[in-house]
Order: sequence, then structure tokens, then C-alpha cells
Amino acid sequence: MLPERARIGLVEDDPVMGGSIVQRLELEGWDVTWWQTGREAVDAIDCVAALDLVICDIRLPDMSGEAVFGEFTKQPNTPPFLFVTGYGEIDQAVRLMRSGAADFMTKPFAMDEFLRRIEAGRRTSALGARMAGCLGESPAIRQVEDLLHRYAGHDLPVLITGETGCGKEVAARLLHQISPRASEPFVAVNCAAIPAELLESEIFGHEKGAFTGAQTRHLGYAERARKGTLFLDEIGDMPAALQAKLLRLIEDASFTCVGGEAAIPFQARVVSATHRDLARGSAASGFRDDLYFRLAVLPVEIPPLRKRPEDISWLMDRFLDNAASRSDARIRGLSALAEEAALAHPWPGNIRELRNRIERAVALTNNEWIMPGDLFPEQASKPAQAAFAPLADVRDAAERRQIERALDEAGGRVGKAAGLLAISRTTLWEKMTRFGIGDRTRSGS
Repeated sequence: MLPERARIGLVEDDPVMGGSIVQRLELEGWDVTWWQTGREAVDAIDCVAALDLVICDIRLPDMSGEAVFGEFTKQPNTPPFLFVTGYGEIDQAVRLMRSGAADFMTKPFAMDEFLRRIEAGRRTSALGARMAGCLGESPAIRQVEDLLHRYAGHDLPVLITGETGCGKEVAARLLHQISPRASEPFVAVNCAAIPAELLESEIFGHEKGAFTGAQTRHLGYAERARKGTLFLDEIGDMPAALQAKLLRLIEDASFTCVGGEAAIPFQARVVSATHRDLARGSAASGFRDDLYFRLAVLPVEIPPLRKRPEDISWLMDRFLDNAASRSDARIRGLSALAEEAALAHPWPGNIRELRNRIERAVALTNNEWIMPGDLFPEQASKPAQAAFAPLADVRDAAERRQIERALDEAGGRVGKAAGLLAISRTTLWEKMTRFGIGDRTRSGS
């Protein structure tokens, strides 16, 4: 039983299946509204905002489930959608997930797995996952997290794209951790770091005597991944000769090691990552179109750090805590000037550059507070006046940042935030009004 009474909408024209689902969900203690046509569901669209989840068949007698979903998404506060589909409609279901649907299941399905998917996809779970903030706190990265949670319960290949250093492997590890495969290995392979002549042996393994120097049987990454996740980083750099074998591994769920004859079952999920645009000009880059489309069934794009500035301070605090815990230096924190300098920096190296600059600053600084010169020593030779901003602007920026942190710590409660800042509630309201802060607040103390 759930700790709270879930409200489920069901769009299903089959009276036997629909009745069975309604009966089971009500036995679980959930409130169910059943519509037997798409039009009935659309006509009740004013009531859907109160639902925690909508279960919808893709093939309905009067309109498609995709059309129903399209009508619902025109309304604010649309609940998550879980689609039920036949095997011939999987491509359509995947397209719906890319458009924002929470999940899909193919018929026939086990009821226990169906209930688990409902629990994972309903609105309260989705919000809770989003609030966890595993990758950051910007709206852009929250959308990435939501997408990873929708993909987690499936076995289809995932392709993560984004600039170098933006956190593609971190996203892949998060996907593995929140998936049913979390107890199995996560095996990462950097296709650009291993010499081309060794990559096949490293991924697929080799038999004893397969080539000169092969004195024992070697287990490849594909076999070591077992039922976990095989993460192929920088897949765009994989040699053309090896791409055909990888395509065969995905399509047949089996492979042969170098020098071997017997097929070895492949049970892991394939997650790939690349900084290249494989979809555009893939023929010129030497990457196979058929392999690209097989890898990119469920795509994820990680935005660069410069497009999500809300994450810069969040990441800096975590990198600083980690670096300071491994250092003997007495670091009290980041100065306001250092944070302002970081927010103004374009970060061409993305998160990797940010982490490296923080770790270098902790190792070399002589101060208790990290200063701009610690983060950007290459700018120390620039004219001093270029590094200064008006004192009033610096003070306002520091106050705004501290108020936002206090509100986050207080869960949006203005009274509690005022106590943390040691100012009156009225003073805090005045400053929030001046700085345009108000969308995250809640009443009460």
C-alpha cells in the first residue's frame, strides 16, 4: 500500500483489460477514473491536473493515445503519462517519451511490474526525484534528470551527447544507479583512449592463443558488464572496422571474442556518449548511420555549463568541500569576488575545467578564502582596474546570493530564512522585492 492515496486516470477501450486494471489498482488503495475512449478523456481535461498519473493505451477506437497526450499537454500542470502499447508501436512509444511521456509498457505485462512502473512514474515520485538535484539545480539540468529517470526502467540503448567536460559520464552513472541494474557492474570504456588495434580485444575479449602474446583467455568489457551497464565513452572515435561488430552485439545480444567461435550472450545495457554530432555528416566522420540510429534510441543532451549558470555556484561548493577535505589547508570558503568571477567566466572546458580550477586553488592558495586570483591566476597580469566592479554591485550580488541560499535552506519559508540571516522578516521581504526574489518562497515560519 502507498503512504498516500494516489489518483490514477485510465484510458483503455478494452473492457476486460480495463476492468482488470481498475480492480487491481483499487485493491491497492488507489482512486481510479476510467475513460473508455479518447474523447471521454479529453472532455474531462479540466480534471486531469489533480491526477498523479494517466495510463493510456496508444491504440483507441476514436483517436490515438498520442492525440490524447497532445491535448493534455496543452494544459498547465499535466500529469505524467504511462503508455500501454503493442510491440509494433514501440517506435511511437519512444517518440512519445522524447516528447515528455513518463514511461511505456508493452503488452502483455506482469501486474507486479506494472504496479512498480506506476509507483516510479507517478507525479509525487517524479517531483521527489527532481528535488534530489543529483546533477545540479538549474532548470536545464533538472530536465536532463527527469529524462534519465524516465529512461531508467528500460533496456533500450541511450546516447548521451554534449561538449567535452560537461558531465556525460556522471549522467551515465546516475542512469545506472537509478535503474534496476544498479546492483550489477557499471563498466566504462573510453573508445578514444585505447589504441585502435587493442580496442576490439578490450571490449570483446580474446581467447588464449588468438594472437601473439595472448597467453590466457581475457574477459572483455562486454562480458565483465554482466547484466549491468556497458558505457562506451567517446563512441564517435570508435574505428569503422569495429562499428559493425558493435552493431551486431546490440542487434543479436551476443558476440564472439577475438579468436573465439562460440557466441557469448550479452545481457548488459549499452549507454554511449560523444561530443561529436554523429547525426549530422556521419558519413564524412566515418560513423555508420545504422549504428548511430541503434545507439540513439533514447537520446540525452547535456547542456554546456555556460548555458546553465545556476549550477556554477552549486558545483563550486561541492568541488571545494571535496578538495578541502583532502587538503591540510584551512579553507573557509569562496569569496564573493571569486564567485562573481566564476559566474562571468565562459567555461570553455565546462565542469571539468571548473573542478580543476577549484582543486588548483585549494592546493596553492595562502588565504582562508578563495579569491579570483586563485581561480584565474592567468588574469593576474591584467590591469587591476579591469578586475574591479562597483562596490554597490558586489555587495548587492553577495546579499542576493546569501538570501537565495537561506531560502533554499529554509525550504522557501521567509520567516525561517530571516532567522538564519539574523534580520527581521520585514527587512528580508524588502530585500527580496528589490532583488526580484519571490518565486521560491512559502508562507509561514
